[in-house]
Amino acid sequence: MASPLYSVVLGLAIVSAIVAPTSSTSRGTLLHHGQKRPQPGLRVDLEQVDSGKNLTKYELIKRAIKRGERRMRSINAMLQSSSGIETPVYAGDGEYLMNVAIGTPDSSFSAIMDTGSDLIWTQCEPCTQCFSQPTPIFNPQDSSSFSTLPCESQYCQDLPSETCNNNECQYTYGYGDGSTTQGYMATETFTFETSSVPNIAFGCGEDNQGFGQGNGAGLIGMGWGPLSLPSQLGVGQFSYCMTSYGSSSPSTLALGSAASGVPEGSPSTTLIHSSLNPTYYYITLQGITVGGDNLGIPSSTFQLQDDGTGGMIIDSGTTLTYLPQDAYNAVAQAFTDQINLPTVDESSSGLSTCFQQPSDGSTVQVPEISMQFDGGVLNLGQQNTLISPAEGVICLAMGSSSQLGISIFGNIQQQETQVLYDLQNLAVSFVPTQCGAS
Repeated sequence: MASPLYSVVLGLAIVSAIVAPTSSTSRGTLLHHGQKRPQPGLRVDLEQVDSGKNLTKYELIKRAIKRGERRMRSINAMLQSSSGIETPVYAGDGEYLMNVAIGTPDSSFSAIMDTGSDLIWTQCEPCTQCFSQPTPIFNPQDSSSFSTLPCESQYCQDLPSETCNNNECQYTYGYGDGSTTQGYMATETFTFETSSVPNIAFGCGEDNQGFGQGNGAGLIGMGWGPLSLPSQLGVGQFSYCMTSYGSSSPSTLALGSAASGVPEGSPSTTLIHSSLNPTYYYITLQGITVGGDNLGIPSSTFQLQDDGTGGMIIDSGTTLTYLPQDAYNAVAQAFTDQINLPTVDESSSGLSTCFQQPSDGSTVQVPEISMQFDGGVLNLGQQNTLISPAEGVICLAMGSSSQLGISIFGNIQQQETQVLYDLQNLAVSFVPTQCGAS
């Protein structure tokens, strides 16, 4: 199969306790803590964490790559120690913010949307240690719908670790980059755009250190554990559509009936649930082709092992796609052989396979990379394959996880694609589209 021609342009928290996902529900109905709520699905706009900052497109890319690299290493550290870990350590960082409101009357704030974490938390007054955020810190005393959670509550029991003080359920989360959040668990009414949902369990963070670099005031966990937003709402599906870096259009997140179906024949992959790492969404990759050439990478390279190692995680908060060393080497070598451009060193940007663009602006033949999932082949477009960290330089938007064994399907490969998580039928589907289009 011939490679297509492209004009080359630049187009958190992993719970280690063993838990099971909540029961799924029929489409069109949101469930919350086991009770039916006949309300429509939810749709929320997302924005990239560096949106609105006075940064060049090259600075945006480099910052995202550095965050993603830290996150990848934090994820691996957690997975490597998932058996017998006593003090949970979570991934941290993230790439997309969602705007929500909390309380009655409501108070707006932005939080990182993260498919690699479960806990929902935001900063609360009075603060022992709080970082700067663009909106006022939530004060529970100003809300008539706020309620603390007792230690015997199910949500408190769902925490990977908790302490009890005067029957107040307290939590501590530590992240791989050294940041921490501590506080107590409570319930509150959350408003998403125009839809309000009462009694959402969340962490009221009073001591939060090492955050504040991404414009957010907390985190919205979208993982598979019982404390995440999809689990608390009881939705059977959710989807997101992330625009490319530098786009002025918002990305979107949809839950429940608002997460539209996918056309028949769309590439998909089986979701795998790990009892050792229950937060993550593992997907089933069988192989990779470059320019139509099957690289012969064994499917076992991407398989989740019984001890919780290996496997491929789909993650909204990691920028690049990371592959085990041998698999990455095969992809990078085939891509380099076929693109026929001089290589340049951009290792300082966290990128290993980079090329000098033609100075005359001529069209470059970019080999198409295809991900061979068990439910079809996802052909990556140019915007999902190449990024530009500097003027006149293009790089393969993938990296090596060295000898760590894990694979992560990152957000650049998911951009301009509707990604649907079907939690009822245990599948993720991909529909290439123009995200943000009206």
